[in-house]
Amino acid sequence: MGFKTLEWKKGRLYLLDQRKLPLKESFVACATYQEVARAVRDMAVRGAPAIGVAAAFGMLLGARQWKSGTPALLEKHMNQVARALLSTRPTAVNLVWAVERMRAVLIRNVIRGKQALLQALEDEAGKILEEDLRANREMGRQGQILIPDGVSVLTHCNAGALATAGYGTALGVIRAAREAGKRVHVYVDETRPLLQGARLTAWELMKARIPFTLITDSMAGWLMAQGKIHLAITGADRIAANGDVANKIGTYSVALLCRAHRIPFYVAAPISTIDFSTERGEKVPIEQRAPTEVTTLQGRRLAPQRAKAYNPAFDVTPHRFISAIITERGIVQRPFRRNLKKILSGTATENGQIWIG
Repeated sequence: MGFKTLEWKKGRLYLLDQRKLPLKESFVACATYQEVARAVRDMAVRGAPAIGVAAAFGMLLGARQWKSGTPALLEKHMNQVARALLSTRPTAVNLVWAVERMRAVLIRNVIRGKQALLQALEDEAGKILEEDLRANREMGRQGQILIPDGVSVLTHCNAGALATAGYGTALGVIRAAREAGKRVHVYVDETRPLLQGARLTAWELMKARIPFTLITDSMAGWLMAQGKIHLAITGADRIAANGDVANKIGTYSVALLCRAHRIPFYVAAPISTIDFSTERGEKVPIEQRAPTEVTTLQGRRLAPQRAKAYNPAFDVTPHRFISAIITERGIVQRPFRRNLKKILSGTATENGQIWIG
């Protein structure tokens, strides 16, 4: 793959700064939980799985910053750390999932002494990172069966190695199809307003030597009408219990275009993205970001000085527009409410795909 999205080394979390890509490859070094929170909020690191991994190490750094005091005071401090991390990106459920996993380790080990606690937290953060890597590769193996030889695939935003601990979710499925010997061409939505497709997905595909064509977001429908796009696949930041999917703004539009042109629309996400506590998509908190992300581009103003802008970072695609959800435990079809529950008890086999539908 040639790069690491994030790395824990000598007491610091190093994050590949995605704000600088594709022009410059540099890292943000985080020595405190506040620096991790800032990196997540400012999108130096992004993508639901990657945010979850970063938050796990943020919890570890928060514990390392604790000097001394009673277990009760340490727990109070860690609650503050958790709140700071959880406030950064409210839509991505992997953030909550990772923080709660780390908090559970804290509770189990808080009376064992600081060194034992820190080691337990470091081990758990490392497990979360390794689990994400394994899940992405298995997701790719499971999902590549849905990609026929010789097709063109539309992506939206970035759901590759940069959005995860490595390999990727939606792009991981495409990678796996290529590794299986299939000919695949990718149409890359630029993904306004921050251009994650143009800057990040295109950069990843170029490194992986996967053929692609960059398009503006408004071109997808016309290309579908011409028969040039055969399916679409995206990642997810949160999947509700009924199968509604929250993902980068514009995903809903892609799903509607796929329905209109009768082509499959797939979602690839680890089971940590499935949120059974959120009943349906309308209950997902949608992050609102600064209007300047719409009115400017890399610091240069695009719109008139007093122009107002609306900037929700995500939208929700209703489950009825989704052909299948690809997870590391198998491919889930409708009815999603029942089958997403069943997927938790499924175990992927080494030599075949699992279909739940």
